[in-house]
Amino acid sequence: MKITDLLSLNSIVLDAKANSKEEIINLAVETMDKTGVINNKEEYRKLVFNRELESTTGIGDGIAIPHAKSEVVDKPALVALVIRDGVDYKSLDGEKVNLLFLIAAPNNKENVHLDVLARLSNLLMHPEFKDALLKAKTKEEFIKVIDEAEKGLENKEENKTEVKSKYIIAVTACPTGIAHTYMSEEALKKAAKEMGYSIKVETNGAGGIKNELTDEDIENADGIIVAADIGVEMERFNGKRLVETNVAKAIHKPKELFAQCLDPNCPVYGKGKVAVKKGKQEKGGKFHTFYKHLMCGISHMVPFVVAGGISLAIAFIIDMCCGFNPKALQPDQHFGQMTTAGQIFTMIGVDFGLGMMLPVMSMFIAYSIVGRAGLVSGFIGGMAAKTGKFSLLYFLTNNSDLKSTLENTSAGFLGAILAGFLAGYIVKLLQYWFRNIPKQFQGTKSILLEPLLSGILIGLSMLLINVPISYVNIGLNAGLSKMVNKNLIYILTIIVCAMMATDMGGPINKAAHYFTIALISEHVINKTPQTDALYNFSLIIMAAHIVALMTPPIGCALSCWLFPQKYKKGERSTALANLLTGFCGITEGAIPYAAADPKRVIPSCMVGSAMGGVVATALGVEAISSEGGTFSLVTFPKTFAQALFAIVVGAFITAFLIGLLKKDVEPEDAELGKWKGIPTQPIHNAINKVAVPTGKFFKKTGKAIAKPFKKKDNK
Repeated sequence: MKITDLLSLNSIVLDAKANSKEEIINLAVETMDKTGVINNKEEYRKLVFNRELESTTGIGDGIAIPHAKSEVVDKPALVALVIRDGVDYKSLDGEKVNLLFLIAAPNNKENVHLDVLARLSNLLMHPEFKDALLKAKTKEEFIKVIDEAEKGLENKEENKTEVKSKYIIAVTACPTGIAHTYMSEEALKKAAKEMGYSIKVETNGAGGIKNELTDEDIENADGIIVAADIGVEMERFNGKRLVETNVAKAIHKPKELFAQCLDPNCPVYGKGKVAVKKGKQEKGGKFHTFYKHLMCGISHMVPFVVAGGISLAIAFIIDMCCGFNPKALQPDQHFGQMTTAGQIFTMIGVDFGLGMMLPVMSMFIAYSIVGRAGLVSGFIGGMAAKTGKFSLLYFLTNNSDLKSTLENTSAGFLGAILAGFLAGYIVKLLQYWFRNIPKQFQGTKSILLEPLLSGILIGLSMLLINVPISYVNIGLNAGLSKMVNKNLIYILTIIVCAMMATDMGGPINKAAHYFTIALISEHVINKTPQTDALYNFSLIIMAAHIVALMTPPIGCALSCWLFPQKYKKGERSTALANLLTGFCGITEGAIPYAAADPKRVIPSCMVGSAMGGVVATALGVEAISSEGGTFSLVTFPKTFAQALFAIVVGAFITAFLIGLLKKDVEPEDAELGKWKGIPTQPIHNAINKVAVPTGKFFKKTGKAIAKPFKKKDNK
C-alpha cells in the first residue's frame, strides 16, 4: 500500500499551530476523526498517548510519527501536519518538530502501520524530501511531493536486478567468540537475503575459524566487511576495498555496511593499514582500535585461565578427598600439592596454564597490532611483566626487604597489557626503519633483526616500567585488603555483578569479567591461604561474578514461564535455550530480551545479578575459573549447593522484576494456552502512574536548573 493511498485532502493541515506535544497530538487526533476512519475517538486518543509513554515517536530532525493500532480503527489512514513554527515534542534529539505524521491502523495481521512506517522512514531520511514537504503551499502539492518520491522508490525496486549480482564477503569475530560472532553473521546473512546479495561470512569463533574465505572469494568480492572486536588475519585483504568495523554495527546496521563496502570511494586496505574516513560514522575509532587489540590478547588468554583454573581446582579436590584441610596445614605446606596427583594437576594448572596467561595475553596484543612479527617481543614483555624481580630497582638495590617486596609483587595484569602494546609498536617502528632494506636481506630482517632487537628493546623498557606498575599493584592490594577488613566486599560484589548484567558481553561486562581474572592472577597463582590474605577474597569475588553472569539468561527464561502474557509466542520459544545457555555461563543469551525492552529488562537483570552475587558472597561460595558456568562452581563441591541457591535467588528476582515492569502484550500476539501467567498488569499500571509523572518532574526540574547556564544566541 502506498502512502498517498492513506492520505486525503481532509487529513492534511499545512498551518498547524500548537504550544506543546499534547496539543499537537490532540490536533492530529481531531483531524484523523474528521476522516471517518475511527469509530471511537477517545479510545484512539488514549492509545496514541499510551504509545508515547513507552518512548517518544519524535525520531529527530524535526519529524514525529505517532501511531496506534486498534479495533477502533476501521481502515488504515494517515494524517499529516506541517508545524512551521515548530513544537517541543520531547524528540530523541531534543529539537522541535516541524513535520508530524499520525498513523491509524486496524488491529489485524496485515501490520499496515509498520509498512507505512518503514516507507515513511525511508523517504524522510532524504533532507530534500522533507524540505519539499515543508515548502508545499497547497495540499495538492504536498501529496504530489510524496507521490513522486514513492515513484522514485518503485523505480529503485525495479532496478534491483543489477544489485542481485553483488557478491559480499565478511569476517566476524568477538572477544569470547560465542554469541556476538554468530549474531553478527546471522544479521549480515539476513540483510543480504533481503537485499538480494550473495554473501559468505567467515566466523572467528571459540571453535576456531569456520567457513574460511579463500583467495578466490577475496578476488571475486564486490565488497568486503571485517566486523571484529579482536585482531583477525588482515594481510590477505591488501589492495582490496573494505569496511572495518565492530560486531555491534554488523548486528544493528548491516545494510549500512553493505552500502559502505560497495561504495566506489570505500577505503583500500594495504600494508596493514586502513585509510579510515573521518566522519560521523567513525566516532570512537581510536578507542575501537585499542579495544580490538586488547580483546585479541584477552580472548587468547581466557582458555589458559579456564584450563589452568580448573586443573588447579582438581588438585584441590584431590587433596581434599585425601583428607587434607587447607586451614590445618603448616606454613611450608601447600594445599593442592600434598599428594602426587595433586602436584601433577597443580603443575598443569599453575605452571602451564595460569602461569602462562600474562605472556600469552601480551603476545597476542602485539600480534593484533603488527601480526606474527610481534609474537616474540610480546611474549618477552609478558614474561617480564609477571617476573617481579625483573626491574632496574631490584638489580641496583642492596636492601633485602625491598628486594623481597619487589620479587613478590610483579607488574602483573596491567604491566602485561602495557607490555603487549609497547611490544607491538616497537616492532612497527623497527619495520619503518627497515622499510628500505634490500630484498636479499628480507629473510634476515624477519628471522633475526626484528625479533632480536624488539625483544631487547621491550626487555629494557620493562626494566623501567615494572617498578611503577608494581607499586600501583601494591597500592591496589592495600586497598582491597582494607575492603576485606572493613567488610566492604559486598559493595565491590554489587558493582562487579551489576556490571556483568549491564551490556551482556559488551565493554562494561568485559571490564568486570577481566577484573576478576586480574584478581585471580595476582592473589591465587603461586599463593596459598597462609601467605596471601586476599586468596579467599579473590575466589569469592570470582564465584559472585560467575553467579552474576549466569543470572540474566536464566532469569529471562523464568520470566517467560511465570509471566507468558508479557511476551509474544515467538519470544517465549527461546526460553529453554536461554536456561541452558545460562547454566553454561553465557550471559549473551539474554540479549534478545534486553534489546526488545532495554528500559525494563536491563535494570531487572542488573538488580538480579547483584543480589545473586551478594548471596553467593554471604555464603562464602568460591570459584577459580572464570568460564564454564556451573562446571566452574562444581570444582568447589563444599559450596556448590550454596552457589545454586544464589543463582536461584538472583534469577527469581530478575524474573519478578521483569514481570512487574513489563506490560502485557496483545492477547493475539501472546497466544496463551491454559496457563495465563501470574497477573501483574495492575501493579505495572500503578508503577507507571508514579514513574511517568515523577520522570517528567525531574526532567523539567533539570531543564530549569540548566537553563541559566545555557549560552544565549547571539542576535
